[in-house]
This record gives sequence, C-alpha cells and structure tokens, in this order.
Amino acid sequence: MIAGRAVSSVAQRQVRHVSPVSPSAARGLVADVYQQVAEEMRMVIPPASLHSPSPEALAAYWMLLREPLLPSGAAGRRVKEAVAAAVSVANTCPYCVDMHTMGLYDLVGERDAETIATGDGDRLADPVLRDLVVFAGAAHRPDAELPELVAGPWRAEIVGVLVSFHYLCRMVNVFLAPYLVPPRLGPRGRRRFKQGMSVVLRPTLHDLRTAGRSLALAPAAELPPAAAWAAGDPAIAGAAARAYAIFDRLGERAVPESVRGLVEARTGAWQGQPMGLSRRWCEPDVDTLPPGDRAAGRLALLTALSSYQVDDEVVAAFRRERPDDRDLVELVAWAGYTAARRIGVRFTGVAQR
Repeated sequence: MIAGRAVSSVAQRQVRHVSPVSPSAARGLVADVYQQVAEEMRMVIPPASLHSPSPEALAAYWMLLREPLLPSGAAGRRVKEAVAAAVSVANTCPYCVDMHTMGLYDLVGERDAETIATGDGDRLADPVLRDLVVFAGAAHRPDAELPELVAGPWRAEIVGVLVSFHYLCRMVNVFLAPYLVPPRLGPRGRRRFKQGMSVVLRPTLHDLRTAGRSLALAPAAELPPAAAWAAGDPAIAGAAARAYAIFDRLGERAVPESVRGLVEARTGAWQGQPMGLSRRWCEPDVDTLPPGDRAAGRLALLTALSSYQVDDEVVAAFRRERPDDRDLVELVAWAGYTAARRIGVRFTGVAQR
C-alpha cells in the first residue's frame, strides 16, 4: 500500500504545465474514472492524471483508450500493444514508446519489442505483427491501406487503438516528461529496466477485462460518420460516440472559432509529412488569426500536426492569455482529437465533415 502510494506520487510529478487532481482529492467524475484506471492499471497513470483538470476530457480519454485496447477482443492484447507502440514511434512520443514496448517485452519478447521501438517493423518475423506494425506506423499518411486481416471485428479494435494513440501521443508530448525510462541509462541498462518493468506490468496485460465498462462514464451519443470504423463492436462504438461528442463540446467551449477553423483546414490538408525541427512552418497560418487568438492557434496547430514541437514557451504564451488549467487541457485535447479523428476517418469509407 505504501509502495503503491509512493509510485503514484512519483507518477503525478511527471505531469507538466498543469496541477493534476490527486487520487485522494478526486471527487465526482474524476473519482469515478480514477477508480477504473487504478483497478485496471494498478495505479492512476500519468496519462490519466494529466487530463484531470477537465473531468469530461478525462472520461473521453479513458473511454477512447480503454475499450479498443484493454479487453482482449478478437485481435488480442499482443497485437494491439504492438499497434500502440508503432503509432507512438510515428508520433515521436518517446514516453509512449517506452511504456508500450515495456509491455511488449512480456507479450512478444525483447527482440521484437526493440525492433518495433526502432521503427523497423518490416524486420519482424511474425507476418501478422509485421503487417500491422508497418501499417500503424504509416497510417497517418493518405495512401495508407488497411491490411486484409483488419476486417470484421478486428477493424474496430485496430482502428480504435490507432485513433486513441494518435490522440494520446499528442497529449503526452505536451503534458508529460519526455522519457519514461531514465535517459541516463545506456542501451544495456535500458533493456534491463524495461525487462524489470515488464514483470510489474504483467497483470495489467493479462488480466481479463470486461468490454464496455467505461461507457457508464458519459451519456450515450450517436456514432458519427467520422467514427464509422467502430460500428462492428458495440462497446468500442459506444466509447467512440461518447468520446467524440465530448471532444466536440470541449472545442466549442475552449477553442476560439477562428482557431477551430484553422486547425480543421490544416489537418484536412495534411499529407502525413513530418513538419521538421523548426516550428516556423506554423507562423504564416497563425498570423492570419485575430491577435488575441494567436497563442491558442499556435498551441492547437502544433499539437495537431507536430506535438513534439510544443515547448514551455508555447504553453506559457497561451497561459498568459488563459491561465486556467482546464482551458489548457481542453484546447490541447480538442486539437489532438481533431488530428486523430482525421486519421481514423480514412478507414471508414465516408467523407469527413
């Protein structure tokens, strides 16, 4: 019990830019989500606590992540964790790469886990893992095609993991410390650390999960065309419908209309290309916004298309205009969701609204 509280305390300190709600202080919806997270992940993990200044964003994150990833379903946890890790590599999110390759040490072994971590999925011997990891690493590009095996019940699970991690990696890049494995460790030390952590994570990877548990966290909503990929699985469809509805409401509340229009247009035109090391690419777009919306526009646009470029300066500029933690979480969440939704809609066969 004492060790668990100590680990949770350390995890809370990984969150940047906002003050997360501590588990002991959580009430209402935050407490309800935290309870599920703690029961299924053995602690309130930092990706959950970073959302806590906005209870609705927290619930949307958990539903969108939990239902495709945690129940074994048709694809199995091994396959879904590999997809999660590949999406994390594609998003330059070292924290998520570390977390999900730790799980893969247990599920597929050290060699394959590290192969996925380095973005070399085409070297995997297992044809199923190889096809899905290569696909997941390139799914943000317009020419990406679902592998043939992603049909029937697999579609909702695999695209659901894909969408949830394109969202989550953007949030993690903004709000969490960049590395989960201590950066001072050399290659051998990193592998030992991951091997040890994989033992700790084993129960969270193998325990049975009941599909649909998270749906009670939000009212039912109609599945939008942009999430038609989820239609084959009632629990995943219910989670996507509720989460998408929440994110849309957050956008209307927390994101200026001019910024919403800019981010929608730029994500719609994005071809999946990396934006480079400098963030100067976004300034001509930001300059078209009203002066009072430019800090929000810069933060939202970087989050959507190049979240690894969001730094203290970008966040501080936004906070000077809007210092509330909830505003910050909700704007970043909406931007991350908008990019993830645009990627997911490519695998529905319907036009994006």
